Amino acid sequence: MDDAYEPDFVVETATEKLLCEPKAASEMEDPEVQDKARAAGLWCQRASDHERQHGGKPWRYLLIPHDAVDASRTLAGLVRQFEVPGERR
Repeated sequence: MDDAYEPDFVVETATEKLLCEPKAASEMEDPEVQDKARAAGLWCQRASDHERQHGGKPWRYLLIPHDAVDASRTLAGLVRQFEVPGERR
């Protein structure tokens, strides 16, 4: 079985890279979804550390409930509300 993780969207802006994972609102608190979100947040933290050392852009992970996505939302607003931070060492 292939356990490779593939996010739904990767967004690159002028200043950062975002792993974006829309999920059904009813699944947001599922333990497996939360475990994967923490792992992805940690991956983004480590990728950002690497990028900083090599002149790259930081990474962020967003876990977004499907019903929060609509034409009135901005990417910046989604980042503020749904970023899952990595754990600091």
